[in-house]
Amino acid sequence: MNDRPMTAAATTPLAINAAFDGGNIRLVRVDGDRIDLEIVKDRDSDYFQWFYFRVAGGAGRTLTYRILNAGSSAYPFGWPGYKARASTDRQAWRMIETRYADGVLEFDFTAETDLAWFAYFAPYTMEMHAALIARTALLPGVTHRELGQSLDGQAIDAFTIGTGPKQVWIYGRQHPGESMTEWWMEGALERLTDSADPVTATLLEKATFHVVPNMNPDGTYRGHLRTNAAGVNLNREWATPSAEKSPEVLCVRNAMDATGVDVAMDIHGDEAIPANFIAGYEGIPSWTDAHGEKFYDYGRRLAAHTPDFQTEKGYPKSAPGTANLSMSTNQLAERFGAVSMTLEMPFKDHDANPDAEYGWSPERSKQLAHAMLETLADVIDAI
Repeated sequence: MNDRPMTAAATTPLAINAAFDGGNIRLVRVDGDRIDLEIVKDRDSDYFQWFYFRVAGGAGRTLTYRILNAGSSAYPFGWPGYKARASTDRQAWRMIETRYADGVLEFDFTAETDLAWFAYFAPYTMEMHAALIARTALLPGVTHRELGQSLDGQAIDAFTIGTGPKQVWIYGRQHPGESMTEWWMEGALERLTDSADPVTATLLEKATFHVVPNMNPDGTYRGHLRTNAAGVNLNREWATPSAEKSPEVLCVRNAMDATGVDVAMDIHGDEAIPANFIAGYEGIPSWTDAHGEKFYDYGRRLAAHTPDFQTEKGYPKSAPGTANLSMSTNQLAERFGAVSMTLEMPFKDHDANPDAEYGWSPERSKQLAHAMLETLADVIDAI
């Protein structure tokens, strides 16, 4: 947890609070209708960008919120064109007009109710995660395992679904501030447990799915952007994970070693690029064009399957022999010969198919999971 409850000066009834599951903000000052704030750094780290806080006592007022240290955040180039999310019920998270200038992120909000919440993206808290785990574990055909524990002692939960010979590992939330990833996971689990769906039935005959919805429960609860309780970026630990720094990766990779991996999907969010895309494993020592073509074919098919995916925008490809094997997608492609991919979803919107009210949203994240599983069904025989 980043902060305790904070109340503005006695002359105003406003109260700014981030002392809850996933919360992150620090109150600097209240000056009339202007509220100055700072995002708190991840513990033992310089990373920060995720914010999530509530405001009490603002009914009937138009307040201006200014995040003063936005320009020093992990990815300041992501702020131009970004719109903060606001909610009065913590269910619907709408975009609000947001300005970024001189290192300050600023937005106005006129509250019609006493309470309002603001976040970098629609939150997916550890309480929501616990509910997802509980209801999924009760479904037929699902096996739950606790693969290990985080540094704070939280469970690293995994589900096994299906009986087919192909081993598909889906894991997300290595970077806890990328909350769209667990919305995607919710959608994937809903589809994989739909016993009436013919696509699901085919997939589960051909593949066994191993799903880890949240790789970083400590960072999620603490309101971190990118790291675990030790300030470690888990997606730089896959070459040499350790019980001391990254037990979350260690227990998952050990489980992968026990099953092998044919397909790996690492689910993420990207701060700057207004599009959904996948990154691959170009540059690994064992790269072959035939292996890489399986990854490219999947991306082309997915783009043809849904307007919420594209292949034009994305990260630069690694040059031959330069892949960072501490990143999971590269490590698993090299270690197992897996068709391995990193999905990146936007904090902004998928500009090729925009939504003016919600932008990229929880529901669209869930639907993209469905589309990715449908596309996987088309190619699983060739992998």
